[in-house]
Amino acid sequence: ADNLSDALKKLKITTTDSTADSLEGCLDCLLQALAQNNMETSEKIQKSGVLQVFASLLTPQSSCTAKVANIIAEVARNEFMRNPCVDAGLIPPLVQLLNCKDQEVLLQTGRALGNICYDSHEGRNAVDRAGGAHIVVDHIRSLCSKTDPASEKLLTVFCGMLMNYSNENDTLQSQLINMGVIPTLVKLLGIHCQNAALTEMCLVAFGNLAELESSKEQFAYTNIAEELVKLFKKQIEHDKKEMIFEVLAPLAENDVIKLQLVEAGLVECLLEIVQKTVDSDKEEDIAELKTASDLMVLLLLGDESMQKLFEGGKGSVFQRVLSWIPSNSHQLQLAGALAIANFARNDGNCIHMVDNGIVQKLMDLLDRHVEDGNVTVQHAALSALRNLAIPVVNKAKMLSAGVAEAVLKFLRSEMPPVQFKLLGTLRMLIDAQAEAAEQLGKNVKLVERLVEWCEAKDHAGVMGESNRLLSALIRHSKSKDVIRTIVQSGGIKHLVTMATSEHVIMQNEALVALALIAALELVTAEKDLENAQLVQILHRLLSDDRSAPEIKYNSMVLVCALIGSEPLQKEVQSMAFLEVVSKLRSHENKTVAQQASLTEQRLAVES
Repeated sequence: ADNLSDALKKLKITTTDSTADSLEGCLDCLLQALAQNNMETSEKIQKSGVLQVFASLLTPQSSCTAKVANIIAEVARNEFMRNPCVDAGLIPPLVQLLNCKDQEVLLQTGRALGNICYDSHEGRNAVDRAGGAHIVVDHIRSLCSKTDPASEKLLTVFCGMLMNYSNENDTLQSQLINMGVIPTLVKLLGIHCQNAALTEMCLVAFGNLAELESSKEQFAYTNIAEELVKLFKKQIEHDKKEMIFEVLAPLAENDVIKLQLVEAGLVECLLEIVQKTVDSDKEEDIAELKTASDLMVLLLLGDESMQKLFEGGKGSVFQRVLSWIPSNSHQLQLAGALAIANFARNDGNCIHMVDNGIVQKLMDLLDRHVEDGNVTVQHAALSALRNLAIPVVNKAKMLSAGVAEAVLKFLRSEMPPVQFKLLGTLRMLIDAQAEAAEQLGKNVKLVERLVEWCEAKDHAGVMGESNRLLSALIRHSKSKDVIRTIVQSGGIKHLVTMATSEHVIMQNEALVALALIAALELVTAEKDLENAQLVQILHRLLSDDRSAPEIKYNSMVLVCALIGSEPLQKEVQSMAFLEVVSKLRSHENKTVAQQASLTEQRLAVES
């Protein structure tokens, strides 16, 4: 401790005439003390005010420069020392040293700058202002192809410095991307894949940069997919695989890179991991199984990569994924169902899968999760069924396979994501299927639940889908029994509210359903339509210039139908509809103009 105090005092009074030897001795004493107790020594260095002296010692000519930079690197390992280093004006001379040729100086300077930047906003800003990143990127570029140990050590330090410099800072990450650091780092990974420390630094740097959209476009122009898959195949340790996964996941969000990863053979690696880990209960195997199967699903989100793996339904990957659905692992069941939902993104695939028995597999899976089931699995299986039900030819097949009944078992669910998918699946199934729509529309339990969900203010998706399904039951069944069930369950007011939705498609569906109610069961629904102030809403829709042509048309059709009810006719007469409708006779849309003429005639006769 006395030696340290002496050394600090000597350094404090150091002037240009002090001999290099005495200076070296002081610096060695500091390095020794830091090695024994970094934190305590750093505090003493800070209190002594010697940091300001260091700024003047950081000159390329001095033989002590590397040691001074080493001391700065050591003290900057402590968070409380980073700002003082910046305040002492150490960054500009350190950045200047990046231009020198001495490898030891470069190494220690790179360490010092990297440590000062670690989690330090002030450190990064100071390096940015001094232009440090640019020089480091140039160094990496020129050293990239050298494989001697000294160069690789320097590359590792420089990559680490850039990583600390840009970590979680979008602006600085963008700056590095614009400097063209990505192709350089990808090349580096390819050349130095045998060097574990350097490879690790590259991976962390990629993980940093890959979150940014602009980086993905640059990555797509490199052979990153090939390099990462090659590296992945060599890994045995869980931690190393995990590091590569952390880069793959954000990169695989890009459709071009998805396809490159598929072509580079990533899928085979993932399937192998699944096979090895599926029966294990070791924590790291469970984590690896989840990451691999999640990544598999992500690769299927790209249209081209998905179609390549589907291979007309004959692909070995598609077949393997199918085998996940009956598995006992919830994670694999989930990934299998999500994968099917992703394969089911075009009519051809959907028709092929339904013809080849996928529906039964999904219904069996749902059956295993009815009582206290896994919500994510329920949601995924329903998503897959909903997508499969989109092609017209699949609807009747799926209905006769009992999909509607399987889905209705989840009516009791209190989980909004499950409710949302359940509603979407039923709505897809009954599209243009009159018999099924009638059967479901007469199901009092279902209709009552829909009416309840129409009030789910906290869950706009569930509320919207419930309204749409109510309307669909009427539109596709055109059944008096269905309308009576909906009236008795209190559903009319929701259809009227739906006519004021901000989405034209929903407004339209509501108006068509209401027109059918007025045509088929006006007397039954009369009171509810009156209480829901339908006539006032129609007046508003017809008067509003922003209403779409089809909204105006269907509103007039509905007005004509409502005249059949005495109380509603009185409301129509009291609201000067004639005036609004006669204006629409000159509407630019021919169909609207014709309907306006017809409506005007009806109103004139009735008045």
